Amino acid sequence: MSKEIKFSLVYRDMWQSSGKYVPRVDQLKQIAPVIIDMGCFDRIETNGGAFEQVNLLYGENPNKAVREWTKPFNQAGIQTHMLERALNGLRMYPVPADVRRLMPKVKKAQGVDIMRSFCGLNDYRNLELSVKYAKEAGMISQAALSITHSKIHTVEYYMDIVDKLVEFGADEIALKDMAGVGRPVTLGRLVKEIKTRYPHIVVQYHGHSGPGLSVASTLEVAKAGADVIDVAMEPLSWGMVHPDVITIQAMLKDAGFLVKDINMKAYMEARRLTQSFMDDFLGYFINPKNKISTSLLVGCGLPGGMMGSMMADLTGMHGAINMALKKHGKPEVTLDELLVQLFQEVEYVWPKLGYPPLVTPFSQYCKNIALMNIYCMANGEPRFSKIDKDSWNMIAGKNGRLPGPLSPEILELAKEQNIEFYDGVPQDAYPDALDSYRKEMDENGWDYGQDDEELFELAMHDRQYRDYKSGIAKKRFNDDLEKVKAEAAATGSAPKGDPNQKVLAYISDKYPNATPVLAPATGKVLWEADFSDRSMPPVPGKSYKAGNVLGVVQAYYGNEDIAVVADGQLVDTCVPQGNMVQKGDIVAWIA
Repeated sequence: MSKEIKFSLVYRDMWQSSGKYVPRVDQLKQIAPVIIDMGCFDRIETNGGAFEQVNLLYGENPNKAVREWTKPFNQAGIQTHMLERALNGLRMYPVPADVRRLMPKVKKAQGVDIMRSFCGLNDYRNLELSVKYAKEAGMISQAALSITHSKIHTVEYYMDIVDKLVEFGADEIALKDMAGVGRPVTLGRLVKEIKTRYPHIVVQYHGHSGPGLSVASTLEVAKAGADVIDVAMEPLSWGMVHPDVITIQAMLKDAGFLVKDINMKAYMEARRLTQSFMDDFLGYFINPKNKISTSLLVGCGLPGGMMGSMMADLTGMHGAINMALKKHGKPEVTLDELLVQLFQEVEYVWPKLGYPPLVTPFSQYCKNIALMNIYCMANGEPRFSKIDKDSWNMIAGKNGRLPGPLSPEILELAKEQNIEFYDGVPQDAYPDALDSYRKEMDENGWDYGQDDEELFELAMHDRQYRDYKSGIAKKRFNDDLEKVKAEAAATGSAPKGDPNQKVLAYISDKYPNATPVLAPATGKVLWEADFSDRSMPPVPGKSYKAGNVLGVVQAYYGNEDIAVVADGQLVDTCVPQGNMVQKGDIVAWIA
């Protein structure tokens, strides 16, 4: 009898690989019954990743969204699954163990069946608690391998990780081919080895379309014994997202596999609804280049999910790089030329950084180092002159062990900068924190929520949750939406993220020695300059010093004093990072 292959619709990832946001709860409730009517899905990825964060950025309650979104699938017998980042939970930086433990309890109560967990470094130590806590909560634990292609990332390398994950008690293994650069035959060999050694383990393949390999990879892993394939559907399939279910179903059916038929009337209605969500507001935040695949990604291995933010980075840095080139009498570059340079530079620096799989947040770190290298070389400085603190944490082992060795030049640079390396269990460095969040909720009179879900939300996304509760988040989002709609109406298309040339000129004129810095979490372009020799107006409790930053504050990483340009004047402020400065309040370089 032919093997049955099941399909999982990665609806959450479809949106977040394309743009910045996901549909609101009222829109999700509209499309859920239509997806069910398609009749071809056994699973759907409903939440995880940045799903809850972007709901908070709307000013809406993510817990309501998850409950309302999973409910119809639960009733229809379709399994729901979420994505989480092991040590980093649902965010970009490490999460205390007690918060990680609460997460699957909350998600199971909200109707999520499967917790897909990945470590961006493939450090099994970071995944051990994910497996343990998922199973404690009664969820199916699906441990994911972050797939990439290098001399380090062999079948044997991955099987050593699989052995540990099975030992921990993982029920399933996912191949998270986030950049779609896994080579089809190698992935087939990996799946065959998993199924031979552990025939009881369910294997699910998740491959993005960016460089064009994922369709062939799907066929190879299916032949090797994979059980579930992640797919997308129009108008958000292909490009930097996932292959469409229609194509994959037809291919596997022709290959002799048992696959479910697709109700095309329901497919077209789901397609129409998805397009209507884009027309409503989501399309304003989708970079049109995300609909285009490119073989240039084969070499650099960057994931499709970060292409939108990467293009914003390039747009923001383009002017700064050309300004540096011009200052040194070198020819300027076009945006397309800069894109190719970036891909080549990532390919150059990646092995020197120990081959971290290029997945969130480590793909952002490697890309930022590469882009800053290009800027430094344009400015007559050597490579690796500017490495941000979060990239140093990755290099130093504070997020987990790197798959490969660091190059001698990186080790020497770390020695020069007195970087301390860490080889302990990463989780041990982050003490429990739920009691402090309980105290904050008690002091504010906030309810812990059903199944402690509001407590969890504050503990996981504290800054965004506070903005949601205060109403600032909803106002900020509505203001931002009105701005992009107005720009689209004026230009006839959605804004492309052009840099603020007026501010670039201001910085170039007033601060010729200022240098751009990329915020690792957001990709925003900041500016560093020494203001210690300037006469600044006194501000109680503040001081001006070398290293102050001009620009938009970076999300996720604590509080920092920053200097910003407002109405053409330098002012000082202290903004909790994660509470993004409102664009309407500050005239600054916005990537």
